[in-house]
Amino acid sequence: MNASFSDQTAAGSVDKVAKVTLAFWLMKICATTVGETGGDLLSMTLKVGYAISSLILLAFFVVTLIAQLRSKRFHPALYWLVILSTSTAGTTISDFMDRTLGLGYATGALLISGVLIAVLTAWRLTYGSLKVDHIREPGVETFYWLAILASNTLGTALGDFLADTSGLGYLWSNALISGGIALTILAWKFTRISSTVLFWIAFVLTRPFGATMGDLLTKSHEKGGLDLGTIGSTLTLLAVLCVLLVATTANYRQWFTRGRPA
Repeated sequence: MNASFSDQTAAGSVDKVAKVTLAFWLMKICATTVGETGGDLLSMTLKVGYAISSLILLAFFVVTLIAQLRSKRFHPALYWLVILSTSTAGTTISDFMDRTLGLGYATGALLISGVLIAVLTAWRLTYGSLKVDHIREPGVETFYWLAILASNTLGTALGDFLADTSGLGYLWSNALISGGIALTILAWKFTRISSTVLFWIAFVLTRPFGATMGDLLTKSHEKGGLDLGTIGSTLTLLAVLCVLLVATTANYRQWFTRGRPA
């Protein structure tokens, strides 16, 4: 599927974010899976804890966000570094709320849903649109990244809720989320539902897909996982993401200018 959930502009435009193509979604899923394994690596494997890990990763997010906002054009490596920072921070923030504060996955997901709705509402009221195909102004871009941080945090909570609280386990949770993603693609293909609405639905759903995939890779056999470990899984996924980054950067015009037909 070489198409996007939003209209595209020509290569070389001043837009500051990646075009939403098949390559985008492949890299996003990979990055969110790294977020799950990387967040768990810091908080659990290295025993830093959820609170301190959240502070460290939020600081990393702020640093990468400032660099992204100060840049004058789209830098693929920087853009995906910010995506990674939102994904890893979202993992530990969700775990901190759900486990350390004892709110539970369902309550945590509801609270984070409220935050995401508040960010999107403020964005819509301030700028009159939630479109993600022309992100140029600093204010719009700030809302864009805050929405992505909230979306990735929400996706983590949803993934954990499905895999643990619901009793579905990692494999069946992944299958259920995959079904939701497939329905979103069909809605984009065959209905007139807003591309912007479908984009944010897909963005949220791909996060628990990555979260449950990360858990499937790292958790023990007793817990229904493949027991590959957080270190090995994270390094492997980072390597895959780097390969995709190099491929899409080398073929910028081919990958990032294929948009949804008018």
